[in-house]
Amino acid sequence: MSRRPRIPPAPLPQRQGIDPVRVKLPPDGPWETVRDHLVARLSAPDGVVDGMLDDGLIVGADGRPVARDTAYVPGMFVWFHRELHAEERVPFPLDVVYRDDHIVVADKPHFLATTPRGSHVVETALARLRRDLGIPRLSAAHRLDRLTAGLVLFTVRPAERGAYQSLFAERRVGKEYEAIAPYDATVALPRTLRSRILKERGVLAAQEIEGPPNAVTHIELTAHRPDGLARYRLLPHTGQTHQLRVHMASLGLPILGDPLYPTVAPPVAPGDFRHPLQLLARVLEFTDPLTGHQHRFVSGRQLTAWESPEASGWAAPR
Repeated sequence: MSRRPRIPPAPLPQRQGIDPVRVKLPPDGPWETVRDHLVARLSAPDGVVDGMLDDGLIVGADGRPVARDTAYVPGMFVWFHRELHAEERVPFPLDVVYRDDHIVVADKPHFLATTPRGSHVVETALARLRRDLGIPRLSAAHRLDRLTAGLVLFTVRPAERGAYQSLFAERRVGKEYEAIAPYDATVALPRTLRSRILKERGVLAAQEIEGPPNAVTHIELTAHRPDGLARYRLLPHTGQTHQLRVHMASLGLPILGDPLYPTVAPPVAPGDFRHPLQLLARVLEFTDPLTGHQHRFVSGRQLTAWESPEASGWAAPR
């Protein structure tokens, strides 16, 4: 069995907790120079790649700048830093609830992405923790939606990340969520929902389709009030994108603050943090695959629509 070729270490340091971009040149193609390939691949505006090359901002594995006329070599790696645009700061703390030599467990606020993606790069939990804790090799073992608050597991050493990711892939992590949504006495709970959820790339909302179930969620009602609000305990047995939000909406109980389900709402203005999605990853428990320790973590965050709906600006559903 042939081994995968070793990826050289990045010759550029991180910036603001963000790794440099790594590009591997394909094994074949029509390009004569590295420059030609990057122009075709990166889809950058005219002159951007040439300017980066002229300024020495694109480097090879040895850290030396790549020139415009550097010959194309199949399998070659080059690195550069993406331009970091100004991002709206998420004005809520990212709390560390546990840290040892192997893992970091953080209690993520609403609106903060877990890892760099799209327009959210520097303002992410991963980048913040790398900077604040001084752990440049920190990685996420799983991910929460940007709009969901709660517990996220990170790994300290890259070589150990796979062991913790396997916990999630093999469903050996106990996860408990809390949600605030309308109360409907006609909806029989508790119940376990099973359906097939499809999330297409480039499409904002996921949808339930015909086919064998790939999403399973147990839903319990834990409390309700005369004003029409209710609190729910959600136990996902699978991890499809937007699974909890889709299943709650399918019951006619959309989670408060959800901009996608049951219908896609107009985008809010940048910096509008008034109505966070009322979904919280409350509990995370697992057996540590390296130490054998039994971990159980509980989020210290509260959902504002339940604790103080009037003060937080929530209107109770009618």
